[in-house]
Amino acid sequence: MKKVSHLITLVFLSVILVFAASCKNKEIGSVVREDLFSMGIGPMEDQLALYRLEGDRGIRRTGFTMRDGLFYIADGNSGKIVRYNSYGDLLFLIYNEEKNPPPVTLRTKVSDDEQVTRWAYTYPLEEPGWIAVDSRLHIFVEDRLPLQEQRYDSEIRSLLDGIILHFDKDGRFVNYLGREGIGGSAFPRIVGMSTSIRDELSVICRLPTGWDVYWFSPSGTLLYIVKISSDVIPQLPDWPEAHSSIDTITASVDSRQLFIKVDYNRDTFDQSTNTRTGSEPISSVLWTLNVEDGAYLNSIEIPLYEIIESGRQTSIKVVYSVLGAARGGKILFYFPVETGYSILYVDTHSREQRYGYIQFSNDELRYNDFFLTTDGILTAMLADNYKVKMVWWRTDKLIGDGL
Repeated sequence: MKKVSHLITLVFLSVILVFAASCKNKEIGSVVREDLFSMGIGPMEDQLALYRLEGDRGIRRTGFTMRDGLFYIADGNSGKIVRYNSYGDLLFLIYNEEKNPPPVTLRTKVSDDEQVTRWAYTYPLEEPGWIAVDSRLHIFVEDRLPLQEQRYDSEIRSLLDGIILHFDKDGRFVNYLGREGIGGSAFPRIVGMSTSIRDELSVICRLPTGWDVYWFSPSGTLLYIVKISSDVIPQLPDWPEAHSSIDTITASVDSRQLFIKVDYNRDTFDQSTNTRTGSEPISSVLWTLNVEDGAYLNSIEIPLYEIIESGRQTSIKVVYSVLGAARGGKILFYFPVETGYSILYVDTHSREQRYGYIQFSNDELRYNDFFLTTDGILTAMLADNYKVKMVWWRTDKLIGDGL
């Protein structure tokens, strides 16, 4: 089969933003949380090295994802990948034997014709981070090249040090992906990675001058590269002097599309001295980009979150952050509030919006990381000083067919 790859250089043109005059807004209230299982913090196979021995947060990323009720965690601090079921049973382990003790509860040296339920394989993982799993239960995980193999690209002003490791459903190594596909050159800083319902893989990289998005087939063939410059971003018609910046880029899970969130701010001034005192947000816009041809399909304005200042008649407006994308162009946003997060679901097709709230205890606010499944189930990894908890909120029941 002939390899076909497309390079799309995205240039924002002067456009007129058209927003719906009215949106259907619904309050969904607090969403009930279900605690699934917990793990200890430490070096053993059923623990995560989330903190250093001194109690500080480790410097490397701990990534996780959930697929078909199975949780996959990439522990960058210890160089291992684990898979749990929703009851907390450790099913398999991929580990760097130079950084981890030998497994006690898992079988090693498993032959291809053996039938076992819990097993472990060794692989020289350096610093696994972002992780994604497709419908085949194949695992794609970001890893760091050894220091001697990293190089700096002066043209794009970025360190090229990341690769994507591909493992099959049993945890056996298949190959690795670089920017050109299988066996390609290293990526710059990876800030996002996901698989679609077609089992296509998207890798989002951050550069000093913008963003590069790589789109791969299930076999690892490079299909598209989308280059997005930070220098040319559409302006708001009513605020030509506003400062604009791309906050987040998220890949769609059921189409070849990207969701690009752009925030707009204006300078604030002291009226008596006419000196600049700072800036304040005036709008957020979510753009939908077609990966195949680089065309924009639509845009939708995302409301700002309003904080009422205690004891005052004024309020402060802040922007929501993107948490993830679900099927049908449904995007989940969130903003931290006292003892939890305010959440906002937006349907990019119908433009309907639903607000809600998820609650945390104070000790769980020390560390939390989220993942939104393709069906809209919100999952999280929470940690206090002693353990890591995996939890979820059945937010898929809230979006349903009505959003």
